Amino acid sequence: MNNKISNLTHLKKYRKKLRKNLTMEEAMLWKNLKNKQLEGRRFRRQFSVNNYILDFYCPSEKLALEIDGEGHYTVEGKNKDAVRDKNLQSIGIKVLRFENVKIRVAMDYVLEKIKYHFHPPPK
Repeated sequence: MNNKISNLTHLKKYRKKLRKNLTMEEAMLWKNLKNKQLEGRRFRRQFSVNNYILDFYCPSEKLALEIDGEGHYTVEGKNKDAVRDKNLQSIGIKVLRFENVKIRVAMDYVLEKIKYHFHPPPK
């Protein structure tokens, strides 16, 4: 697997489709992340790293945010996520996962949890 962190060309069409069809929870979180609203950090939607498409990615923090629906809570889903997270961590990307419901009912908690994983700002 290529360790280059970038939007791979062969996934461009799929990323674009995903951006146009955000889930309600993805749209809610994006509203709080876009335009560097969260402590000046830039987030990208549906960004590909290797052959994975991340829901949200902050390049400066090497932080991936994944919004998990029902499919992630099956045995197969949990196993796939574990492999994916391990592969991303092996190239220095931290993965935070949030349940859909957490986005709907506890956005302040979600945003605080994300900020907690930011590196200290440069002095």
